[in-house]
Amino acid sequence: MAAGDLVLTGLMAVLLVAVTALLTRIENWRSYTPLAGGGSATGETVIHREKPSGIIRWLTTVDHKDIGILYGVYAVIAFAVGGLMAMGIRLQLVTPGGALLGTSAYNSILTSHGITMLFLFGTPIIAAFANYFIPLLIGADDMAFPRINAIAFWLLPPAALLIWAGFFLAPVTENMIEPAQTAWTMYTPLSVEQGNPGVDLMLLGLHLSGVAATMGAINFIATIFTERDDEVTWANLDIFSWTILTQSALILFAFPLLGSAIVMLLLDRNLATTFFAVEGGGPLLWQHLFWFFGHPEVYILVLPPMGLVSLILPKFSGRKLFGFKFVVYSTLAIGVLSFGVWAHHMFSTGMDPRLRASFMAVSLAIAIPSAVKTFNWITTMWNGRLRLTTPMLFCIGFVSNFIIGGVTGVFLASIPVDLVLHDTYYVVGHFHYIVMGAIGFAAFAGIYYWFPVFTGRMYQRTLGKAHFWTSMIGTNITFFAMLALGYLGMPRRYATYEFNGAIAPLAQVQTFHLLATVGAVILMVGQLVFVWNIVQSWLEGPAVRDGDPWDLERDGMLDREFQWFDEQIESESDDGDRSALTPSDD
Repeated sequence: MAAGDLVLTGLMAVLLVAVTALLTRIENWRSYTPLAGGGSATGETVIHREKPSGIIRWLTTVDHKDIGILYGVYAVIAFAVGGLMAMGIRLQLVTPGGALLGTSAYNSILTSHGITMLFLFGTPIIAAFANYFIPLLIGADDMAFPRINAIAFWLLPPAALLIWAGFFLAPVTENMIEPAQTAWTMYTPLSVEQGNPGVDLMLLGLHLSGVAATMGAINFIATIFTERDDEVTWANLDIFSWTILTQSALILFAFPLLGSAIVMLLLDRNLATTFFAVEGGGPLLWQHLFWFFGHPEVYILVLPPMGLVSLILPKFSGRKLFGFKFVVYSTLAIGVLSFGVWAHHMFSTGMDPRLRASFMAVSLAIAIPSAVKTFNWITTMWNGRLRLTTPMLFCIGFVSNFIIGGVTGVFLASIPVDLVLHDTYYVVGHFHYIVMGAIGFAAFAGIYYWFPVFTGRMYQRTLGKAHFWTSMIGTNITFFAMLALGYLGMPRRYATYEFNGAIAPLAQVQTFHLLATVGAVILMVGQLVFVWNIVQSWLEGPAVRDGDPWDLERDGMLDREFQWFDEQIESESDDGDRSALTPSDD
């Protein structure tokens, strides 16, 4: 088995080298330059030619806007796959005995759902916004390293294929290779003892995604530090760029640690090392290494959405962001404190009570900078001229859901409460209020807000608002029911729950599971509306002829990306054939 896994790893390495070599050859004959600023590294003038059309453009592009769109499409596909997995989980739990899946299939889907949403959707959707708009916001021509930017993206499709490989290979290998069943945290000794090669493939896919994220982080840091326009100083750098800069620093410190832990886990699985064995480093060593990455990862995912909301919400409040400096300082404070809270995931492991208390203190303290942001958002809206456009509705929904997710997190940071609620559905509800109710909503706000910029068209406003209300209702029904399940004592990660009243009141547990499933169906309907609206509007929506589609100039809130958009509109020769679209309050 070990020899076969090593051969498979070698073949994957050969494949990656071959793809890299092929792209290098393509790079030599494609008809446009990736270099920013119209110059080369030697100072020679480079003539910009038109991009190739069709599939060649997307396979060879190093334009930050094209790569941003590639990231966005990739993230939406991953979101759809992860959402279907979530629906499978919810349908399974409608009845105590399980309505849809066997235990192995449930464990496989549960594992892949978490990894897909965090690593294949959460990080890439942020990279989509950052790639497209950071250069526009800071006045740069492109990213600092355009080719590295492209490579960072093209590592993600093979990463997804490796992570999902077990689902494709199980039927053709007669279940010799199955999807991983380790849960997304991959706790040892379970992840070491599973002989399934699908676990190795999943770990390799995670490793690739981590390399991609790290390459992107280096690029964003270099771009923000070195490519800013002369007029863009640290004092007037936009809040989204500040959060991306902080996120990138967290990635530089966190993801290499995950990569090292994955390599050690692969060695334990295939070469009989003892990094995480009882006679070696111990199974708890994995938890320490994983959560030292895992909790900064939560803020890696949530800080840029906070930046999106901090950028978009003031636009439709008619006033500048209240306490801008404090929002920046709180962002930096979260970045620092995020590395000192990892062991609050391990309160029930029997660690020294004095050490445990210190982690509780820091975990409670990190709520303060998050609260600063929340009060600043609310104060920005206070007495403002609110315009309830679709992006604004999603920003308000973000704030609402973030408050619920944050308050429930404060309870889990308390040792006595956590010992009762640990590994129950309360944790699942809290986490999903942040991941879906906050991160997802901020992503939708960004998509709707900048939709005219990256498509040149406007979405259907009625469908946009329908998407918001179905998402808001579905999110709160689903995840509030999970909070209630946690209080009832329902443990998470169980495929069935045919237990007696000594564990939890079964009838009430089933009722709340049914309620959570109803909410998930509503949530799914909303996402179908979103996909239809985006695709149909992108293809056939009314063209935007005004460089200020949101009428932001009225309140002096027009940013650089819309100035660039206005210049693009003026430079287009076919504007006369398009129907005009006037600004509207949506």
